[in-house]
Amino acid sequence: MNETAQQLSGEASRRIRDHFVGWQCRIRQMVMRKSAGRPSEGMRPRLLLPDGKELSPGAVIVMVPQEPEESTEFFRFQLHKSHDPNQIYEKGLEYLQSTHYHNAKQFSDQMTALFGNGSDIVSSLLASGECILEFAQFSQSYRMLCTVRELDPEDPAYQATLWHNKIFNPNIPGDVHIVGFQPDWASVQADPMP
Repeated sequence: MNETAQQLSGEASRRIRDHFVGWQCRIRQMVMRKSAGRPSEGMRPRLLLPDGKELSPGAVIVMVPQEPEESTEFFRFQLHKSHDPNQIYEKGLEYLQSTHYHNAKQFSDQMTALFGNGSDIVSSLLASGECILEFAQFSQSYRMLCTVRELDPEDPAYQATLWHNKIFNPNIPGDVHIVGFQPDWASVQADPMP
């Protein structure tokens, strides 16, 4: 491949990545405002191994800010401030409805998901090291090959995912698995293409 073709491939990958992250932020804005945070189909991709074996028809994926400390601290504070799950949920939802998803450039392109302890899905993902995520909502779809890794509890993305999920379910136990999905943007298939 010559240098110009490599540059175009890099530009195309960046365009697809930016479009996907922006699309995810728009979906999440709508869900927070119109569906009280209930995940839509575009937030729950089909999860497959590279050989096509389906692990989940719809895993809930979290978009993590590149600098998640502020939102993590807000969610953690709400959970320590109150023992009323309704109050925690309302404060968290209010935060997510405000400007949280307004600037897609503030979000990492690594996505995360929380799974229970002993999850067969996690075992399969980690054994493979790769998976395919298939997203679809409205007239847009994406199919992407991702590398997979289990996040360490000290990782800011782990903490962001844990506390984000606890806003919706304060009873999540401490022994969970949080998996990071890093798309190979050069291999992403989108319909329509951005």
